[in-house]
Amino acid sequence: MSNTSAVQKITSNPLLSKFNLRVTKKQILFSTLIVSLSLIGLGAFWFASRYKFDNKMSVKLQELSNAEYPENPAALSTNFQRYSSRKLTILKKDGTNFDFVLEPTNARTAKIVVKNVDLSLLVPKAPEWTKKDKGLEVIAFTDREWNRQQVSFPANSENIEISGGDGFEKQNLAEIALANNCLNAGYWEILLFTKESGNKALYYQSWFTFPMGHYKNIFEKINNMSYWKHRWRLEHWQDPAGTVVNTNLLREVIDEKEAPAKFPLDERIISSGEQSRKIRTTLAKNLTTWGDFYNDATEIKFASFRPPGYYDSEKPWFNQYWRIGKFEKAILRNIQPVGVKQKLQEIELVFKDTKNGEQNRLFISGVNLKGLPQLTVNDYSKGLYMPMGIGIPPFYQSYEELQKNHPDKSPYFSVLLDSKNRWIDHHSLAVDGPVMHLDKDNPNLLHLYLLSYERNTLVAHFLINLE
Repeated sequence: MSNTSAVQKITSNPLLSKFNLRVTKKQILFSTLIVSLSLIGLGAFWFASRYKFDNKMSVKLQELSNAEYPENPAALSTNFQRYSSRKLTILKKDGTNFDFVLEPTNARTAKIVVKNVDLSLLVPKAPEWTKKDKGLEVIAFTDREWNRQQVSFPANSENIEISGGDGFEKQNLAEIALANNCLNAGYWEILLFTKESGNKALYYQSWFTFPMGHYKNIFEKINNMSYWKHRWRLEHWQDPAGTVVNTNLLREVIDEKEAPAKFPLDERIISSGEQSRKIRTTLAKNLTTWGDFYNDATEIKFASFRPPGYYDSEKPWFNQYWRIGKFEKAILRNIQPVGVKQKLQEIELVFKDTKNGEQNRLFISGVNLKGLPQLTVNDYSKGLYMPMGIGIPPFYQSYEELQKNHPDKSPYFSVLLDSKNRWIDHHSLAVDGPVMHLDKDNPNLLHLYLLSYERNTLVAHFLINLE
């Protein structure tokens, strides 16, 4: 009896084998076509869903409990989470004006409406003069989206309506804040505050994704350019480090001089304002003086700021403080910024990289130094408190102030550049921006501080003589 199987007989037949091969190729091509069309279909569905927009849209809110967010640095109210489980509806009114409607899901919680918010002031808009240079445009959009912009509305604002509930919010709501978080495009936040013992206290916080279709349309309307030109940069953390920044296109130097300056490394670290609330987000031990930040033996990490907009100590953020490891000098300039008639000032801090010896320079420009407030060191947080970037708003301001001072019209800019004018990613460096004020008793003495990543702590204090 033959041991040859039926399968062996079939496959040994050259005609049948050739036929099976032809069928297999067709099957493969057909399967590939089906998979490709399915992927294209899924991609088209995702794209349509992501950029869908309507005049009325229900948007999912994410609320986190104390157990879910132990790193929360906010000053929390005794009523925190007692008025939660809300829903959000976003209404387009006209042009770039929108309403944000916080709907209650129980009888105790009030309905709160933030009305007629002009989102052309919250969606990134590059100053017109930056559009003449590719590098300036890239940095303007990058830093605008990477920096927090939080605008506040007092409870008695014409933009606020409160109705229903058990009466607590009608009587005790002090302020509402809307924040475009310092993350990729779309990560926004709503915060409600009350007053306790004379201080502002957070009693409600939630995160949401602003509809990307509306975001795209607003961006194109206010920038007069296609959103797709910068979409990937705005929606993903794309680092433009190495981009050449031509500061001469931002201002004209009238004159300059080296200013006597000190950086007392043995001075104890100063803390007030939000830094005093963010102790738990600085992941380091035995930090007592400024010099400790620039000591290779000290390991310094920070709780990372993650989507949708909260701190996570399980995913630490590192630093590159060696790039500003040795302070060398300060240069004071009188300048004529582009876009404004007023002559202003610029401070350049020059550092030496302690790893490769390169000279890196921090520019803080477009500031009226003599107009800065005179404060004590302990009140530094009441000074000029700004992010780094070009055409950017403060981290925190009232909506009324924002309406009067459009970010894209501001002469202020702050960038960190290497010796070849290439942009250094200050987020990787772990510096968020400068704080400046004049001395309480000496108007010719400038106090200049550097804010760490996410403003968790100060990392430097310079004393600069303006005479």
